[in-house]
Amino acid sequence: MGIFSREKKINEDYVEKQAMQTSREDMDVTISNQKAIEGKIANSGILEKYASLAKLMLKMLKDYKNGIYTEVPWFTIGSIIFSLLYVLNPLDIVPDFIPVLGYIDDLSVLSFALRFVETDLHSYLDWKTEEVDRA
Repeated sequence: MGIFSREKKINEDYVEKQAMQTSREDMDVTISNQKAIEGKIANSGILEKYASLAKLMLKMLKDYKNGIYTEVPWFTIGSIIFSLLYVLNPLDIVPDFIPVLGYIDDLSVLSFALRFVETDLHSYLDWKTEEVDRA
């Protein structure tokens, strides 16, 4: 994917640019690594509060990939893909083996991505609720 360059500064523009460069293959990689992503977020301490949001983002990705939920722009899908793959990568801008600091960049990327996708996640949740009510 080529998105993990150490000389990049993490900011909103960086996350936006990387999200725009994601592909369907990146979506497959993200979905196939669901357990590892969920485990890393849930067990990292600093990212723990994002565990339920990561699960929701992964469900949305799966529903999008399977054509079940398509009322979402690719930029939202790309933001989710990039942020989750970034968290999964242990050797990103600040390597995860560096105590505390190693997860600060992951937290930053997730926070920026959530700003981009918040409205679409709410819409997805509303749709999921309506789907359950119809069943």
